[in-house]
Amino acid sequence: MRILSFTGGAGTMYCGSCLRDNALAAELVARGHDVTLTPVYTPTRTDEPNVSRRRVFFGGISVFLEQHSSLFRHLPGFVDRLWDADWAIRMASKRQIKVDPKSLGQLTVSMLRGEQGFQRKEIDKLLDWLRTEPQFDVINLPYTLLLGIAEPLKRTLRAPVCCTLQGEDLFLDGLGEPYRQQALDLIRQAAVHVDAFLPVSQYYADYMPDYLGVPREKMRLVPLGISLDGYLPRPQKRSDVFTIGYLARIAPEKGLGLLADAYRLLRQRPGIGQSRLIAAGYLAHEHQQYLDDIRARLRRDGLEGEFEYRGEVDRAQKIAFLQSLDVFSVPATYEEPKGIFLFEAMATGVPVVQPNRGAFPEVLQRTGGGILVEADDPAALADAILELWRDPEQARRLGEAGALGVRDHYTVGRMADAAERVYTELAGREQ
Repeated sequence: MRILSFTGGAGTMYCGSCLRDNALAAELVARGHDVTLTPVYTPTRTDEPNVSRRRVFFGGISVFLEQHSSLFRHLPGFVDRLWDADWAIRMASKRQIKVDPKSLGQLTVSMLRGEQGFQRKEIDKLLDWLRTEPQFDVINLPYTLLLGIAEPLKRTLRAPVCCTLQGEDLFLDGLGEPYRQQALDLIRQAAVHVDAFLPVSQYYADYMPDYLGVPREKMRLVPLGISLDGYLPRPQKRSDVFTIGYLARIAPEKGLGLLADAYRLLRQRPGIGQSRLIAAGYLAHEHQQYLDDIRARLRRDGLEGEFEYRGEVDRAQKIAFLQSLDVFSVPATYEEPKGIFLFEAMATGVPVVQPNRGAFPEVLQRTGGGILVEADDPAALADAILELWRDPEQARRLGEAGALGVRDHYTVGRMADAAERVYTELAGREQ
């Protein structure tokens, strides 16, 4: 099949959705499909060979300028080439600019308005390019925030449109009113042009129809999967220093603060030996204070020397980081629908402790690779971690089960199998 797939760039950050989109496209290409993976907003950053196109559509600079000034909405396309250039977008992406929610809300609504929004010129640029391309069999949008282009794409290419669902409710809920409701209304209107939605977990397949107000029969589950290249199970011998690890964005909703509070409680439990808490992941400028506050709480308990933040890690560093752990936890404070970090941790044979929310229960039920605890409860989290410290044999069994479970259920091959079935169904329906 010939597949047009879009992926949302996240600037200089390793983004779970970008990693997922790239891994799926690479696997489909390896199977003989012709996949055009097209970044929007910024180039994507991945920890595997990047198979996306070099050209970025809806370049972040143009989108921003057109949102805030009518002048830029009417400039000829050749002028835009300056700030649409790859080097310009990459340079802009290196700056961490805190954008106020009102600006995000207005921009989101404008993008969802499609050809009636301020970014119509960007749609025209995209369609002009697509008219020069051979016919596509199916189109895949990366999230509902881009549904403003669903109708123009379908009208121009006469191909079925599907849309991946991979965590946009957190963003939408953060917009505040009236933008949240306006965005949801526009998504519902645009959903009539979407042939199938592809949630990445069963939790999301159950939750999103009512949240978005779209027909449940349009849902087609395409579970997440990862490439296992380089992921070898860690040695089963426990580390000399019991090591608890966290690998995700450093942000309140991901729960590092909750894990740090659990660690403080853990160190008060009788009998616990030498231990440490190490974290890695992208840190945005606006969350530096959040990390400083975590360090301050640990310092008050005399534990600052047992905590280490290692920054953002590439693939080799990530695997080495995970293999150094005795237990892993990212106790998200919201209903996380993805959790690629779980698959990566379990692939190295590390047992996980996760809150009983979002997609975590289905992942642990299917893999058997960890323990579920009450959400938002640092004491429950500390108790479960202590249980694994006290019972190395249980930790070993969970680690082995998780490593096997990921290989059985959550590989990029499994993800591609499911995507292929949906694409084939939709392409056949159009013919």
